[in-house]
Amino acid sequence: MTDVAEKPTRPRKKKRRRLSRHQEQRRRLLRAGLVTAGLVLLQPLAFMPLVRRWQQRLRPPGALDERAFLAACIKCGQCVQVCPVEAIVLADMDDGLGTGVPFIDARSQACDFSCDALSCILACPTGALSHDLAAKEEVEAGLARLARPEQCLARQGKGFRGPVRDAGFRGRLRYEQVDRWNPIPVRDHPYDRDPCDLCVLECPIGEAAIQLVAFPTEDGGQAWTPQVLDGCVGCGVCEMICPPEPAAIVIEPRAKPTPQLEALES
Repeated sequence: MTDVAEKPTRPRKKKRRRLSRHQEQRRRLLRAGLVTAGLVLLQPLAFMPLVRRWQQRLRPPGALDERAFLAACIKCGQCVQVCPVEAIVLADMDDGLGTGVPFIDARSQACDFSCDALSCILACPTGALSHDLAAKEEVEAGLARLARPEQCLARQGKGFRGPVRDAGFRGRLRYEQVDRWNPIPVRDHPYDRDPCDLCVLECPIGEAAIQLVAFPTEDGGQAWTPQVLDGCVGCGVCEMICPPEPAAIVIEPRAKPTPQLEALES
C-alpha cells in the first residue's frame, strides 16, 4: 500500500477588517484632499504663458485678432499641411496654452504666397483664418520695420553678391524666372545686386509694399534705404531674404495682445 501524497494546503486569507462608516468617510476625505492638492500643484503647467510671459507671434494669413484667433483655432494643423513652403509651424511647450497654435517664424521661413490661393485659409475649418480674404494683398499679418538701420547694406552704399544666408539655411522661395510653380532653396539662388535691394526685389506684393529710396549721406554722396509702405502685408520675405545677421529688417505682428495678456507684460 503506497502512501498518498498530501495536498498542500493553501494559506488562509486574512479577513479584511471592515471599516466603520466614520473611517470610510475619513478615507474618502483624504483621497479627495490628495487629488485636489495634486491638481493645484499641476495647474501652473496649464498656464505656462502666465509663468513664461506672453509672446507675440506672427500668425498665418487671414488670422483674426489674437483673442478671437486663439478662441477659434482648434490646433488641427490643417494650415501647416497645405503650406507649400512649410512656413507655418505649431508652437511647442514653450508657449504653454499656445501649444499647438500655428505661427510663422519669418526669419526661418517666410510666407511667399507660393500657393496663390491662400491655401491655409481655405483649409481652416473654423474660420480662425478669415474666409473673407480673397487675395494676398488683403492680408494684414504684420508690418515690416527697419529695426537695425546700421545693418542695412543699401544704407551703407553696398551691393550684395552670392547666395543669401549660409549653406545650412533651409528656407525656400518661389522664383518665377526659375520655376513658376515650385519654390526652391534660397541658398541655391545666388544674387548680384548693386545696391542691395533684395527686400524690394523679392517682395511678393511689390512696390506697393516696399521701395528703395535715395537719401544724402554726410559726405555729400547718396545711399539708399528701404521704405515700407501701406501695402505691406507682413509676409516676412524681406526679413528672410535680408543678408546680414541679424536681419536689418524685421516683421512686427499686427496681432495685439488681449488686456489680460498685456497685463502679463508689465
